[in-house]
Amino acid sequence: MDHFNRLVSDQLVTMEKLLYLQGELERCQQIEEELQTLQKATDLESVQTDIRLMKKELKEIQTIFEKQTEEVINSYREMNFTPSF
Repeated sequence: MDHFNRLVSDQLVTMEKLLYLQGELERCQQIEEELQTLQKATDLESVQTDIRLMKKELKEIQTIFEKQTEEVINSYREMNFTPSF
């Protein structure tokens, strides 16, 4: 009987360790999943920031291009209106 009780006691200790490790594993996997989600969100935020900056830069370049186009047109007009001798 003592041998049986010791075996059951050892098995209960082992089961306790097993349940503890299963709980810890699930907890760590949940944390891993949350961290992966956060990483994706961080990547998304970074891409969105890049997009905003590129849109701003594009708008600035478009404005410069429009001004240059106006200058080219004005210069062309002045060349054509200047009488040649």
